[in-house]
Amino acid sequence: FICILGITYLDHAGSALFPESLLKAFTDDLRNNVYGNPHSQNISSKLTYDTIEHVRYRILQHFHTTAEDYTVIFTSGCTAALKLIAESFPWIPEGTKQPSSRFCYLTDSHTSVVGMRGITASMNVLSVPIKPKEILLAKSRLPAEEQNCTTPHLFSYPAQSNFSGTKYPLSWIQDIKSGKLCPIKIPGKWFVLLDAASYVSSSPLDLGVHQADFIPISFYKIFGFPTGLGALLVNNRIAPLLRKTYFGGGTAAAYLAGEDFYFPRKSIAERFEDGTVSFLDIIALKHGFDVLEKLTGGMEKIKQHTFALAHYTYTVLSNLKYANGAPVVRIYSDTDFSNPDVQGPIINFNVLNENGEVLGFSQVDSMASLHNIHVRTGCFCNTGACQMHLDISNEDIQRNLQAGHVCGDNIDLIDGRPTGSVRISFGYMSSFEDAQTFLNFIIATRLSKSDTEIPLQTVTKPMTESVPDDHLSFNSADKLSPVLQISDRELGNISSEAETTGRWQLLEPEAESIRAAVSETSVPTYRKGGKPITIAKIYLYPIKSCSAFEVTEWPVGNQGLLYDRNWMVVNQNGVCMTQKQEPRLCLVNPSIDLKQKILVIQAEGMDPISVPLEDNTGKEAVICESKVCSHRVKTYDCGERIAGWLSTFLGRPCRLIRQSSDMKSKSHQKNTKGLSSATNISLSLVNEAQYLLINVASILQLKEHISARLKEPLEIEELIRRFRANIVVSAPESFEEEEWAEISIGALKFQVVGPCSRCQIICIDQQSGERNKEILQSLSAARGRKTNFGIYLMNQPFLSSFSDILSVGSRVLPVLKENTEIQPPTSSEEKCSG
Repeated sequence: FICILGITYLDHAGSALFPESLLKAFTDDLRNNVYGNPHSQNISSKLTYDTIEHVRYRILQHFHTTAEDYTVIFTSGCTAALKLIAESFPWIPEGTKQPSSRFCYLTDSHTSVVGMRGITASMNVLSVPIKPKEILLAKSRLPAEEQNCTTPHLFSYPAQSNFSGTKYPLSWIQDIKSGKLCPIKIPGKWFVLLDAASYVSSSPLDLGVHQADFIPISFYKIFGFPTGLGALLVNNRIAPLLRKTYFGGGTAAAYLAGEDFYFPRKSIAERFEDGTVSFLDIIALKHGFDVLEKLTGGMEKIKQHTFALAHYTYTVLSNLKYANGAPVVRIYSDTDFSNPDVQGPIINFNVLNENGEVLGFSQVDSMASLHNIHVRTGCFCNTGACQMHLDISNEDIQRNLQAGHVCGDNIDLIDGRPTGSVRISFGYMSSFEDAQTFLNFIIATRLSKSDTEIPLQTVTKPMTESVPDDHLSFNSADKLSPVLQISDRELGNISSEAETTGRWQLLEPEAESIRAAVSETSVPTYRKGGKPITIAKIYLYPIKSCSAFEVTEWPVGNQGLLYDRNWMVVNQNGVCMTQKQEPRLCLVNPSIDLKQKILVIQAEGMDPISVPLEDNTGKEAVICESKVCSHRVKTYDCGERIAGWLSTFLGRPCRLIRQSSDMKSKSHQKNTKGLSSATNISLSLVNEAQYLLINVASILQLKEHISARLKEPLEIEELIRRFRANIVVSAPESFEEEEWAEISIGALKFQVVGPCSRCQIICIDQQSGERNKEILQSLSAARGRKTNFGIYLMNQPFLSSFSDILSVGSRVLPVLKENTEIQPPTSSEEKCSG
């Protein structure tokens, strides 16, 4: 198989992994044969056509049927197949003399099935959702006089839930078609759509026995490669009834361009495959079937293998307990994982703390990533199952949307209740070691001795009681490593020495700068009494995700600190590289020389190299579009010389690009909660906000908790650098910054826009590039159910002067907020400072 060193891949329900032998067989085939467009008549095209027909036969053979009963229509995937069904099914709309059609679907269905109702609604056909329990009760036959009605209805259900792995009875197919089961009591003839995308990745499907009318599939779920290719298997008994309005290349037997005349091809497959099919990908399927059979011995063996892994994992996971007897996880399942005929190799769960409170799935995902374990989180494009298992009401979904939560983001808890869960799934290449690695991860992160520490809290909340040391109650053969308790070193004063390069000149005010309006609805509450708060350190990061450049004073621009994250490193595909993928980026040391107007870049073993600060957006610049945290930005390439330098140091092809100054205000803006809705804030290449602020007192308190988990305690300076802040303040109370609504520093005004939810970048030693997963685990354990540390700030341009500067030692004046809970920014990306 494809060897991914050190990675435990547990998202086979999302996509299978492809074996190396499949790629080799496919590329050897392409080297030895010429495949032309199958619509042509030459020799190479005839070879393509014949090979495609052979693959159709192989697909039917795989599902134990023949071309006499089923037709294979190639599509771009399961979703396209479902859309094709909705568009071509012979619906009878409301308002005609005949009884109208119904589209019924199980609520435990993929979004792509539920989305069919958008098409049926446009055809004036009613859609009816059916809960799993309701279909089991719908066993009464229609009266004999109503059974003769020929109105076509369609019922859709998944052979296997992609949420929980529940396998719904294939016997429903015949029961519904025969009238033994009625989804709803209405005269007519029922047809069955069996969504088999999840099921066929790990289970055999015999269409000779279970003759559904429509079976949509995606091949990457089975083989991992190719992607973007699926099929619709159509029962030939209904195929002639399907309607089609659009006709593309290759689908017409004859047509006139000047008149409304069109006659379709006789073949159902050719009639519905608009344009040239993805013929090379289809040819790859032949090798997929060959390799699958050779490596596994067939789908029945895959079914037994994957279920054995799921059964073992479920058994161990469901028996994990805290010392107080509380379960470590809550598993969402309709079965007890005792029978592979009713349960697939999917386990869906949420992690709980000792009090039974759910830990957010984003936090679990981040922790799993630290252990090189790949899982899936969220609602898995199955809102119906998510609502059913997590007890989320329709009103909750709508309220969560108003709170900023959308499908696929990382807002995992709202008012303490989960918005989604964690899913692991096994495939034919999964091993017993994968299951053990995952279970050891849960045990190590939830049942380790460090969980007995007292959680850190904000200054407004009381400390919670600690958990007894006899935390382990799970009897496992895998011994956990003891956590060394090391006494803390004496904390020295934080050095405020900084690197500065030359003096800088004040910038001219930007008359047309984007301005942010301050909310006028609240009366500011200033912090009273106590020691003054001052700036202890200032950092900027000229190149995104590279080393910090420390200064004692620095000019402020309309996007934050001048030149902060103006450049970034991209790979050969133009995708932004961060320390998550390439930790050695932290060893690239950029500094700004304002006098000479150059960016100087240094790294150990490399000669220094410089890049001019002046924009180079002339004719010689290559303008490109890049993405930063889902935002599109206009950038230009900084040339071959620096690209070669970075590629040599990092050992992989990469380039340096810079945000184009004439595009800044248009290309990367953020409409930020708490600022005027009419105002867009201009950003550089940052992820979330113009500034990130942390507090030394919070660092010191966190350091006490982290030191207990490490063999050697971290120096305070090293810990500060891991959190990659722009502004480090010295405040009397730890975490008091989380109570601030806005701050003033001299003539500069800043709005607090939310907390920074940390990712695995804080686990990287910024001096060596080495990872230590204990850092994020300690933060999670110390803060209790969240990994927030630091706050995001935005300029308030109406109240700030962009010609001002920030200086170490400057006084910080915070305004307290009324609500002490800061909501995280609403984005689908992790909130970490690159």
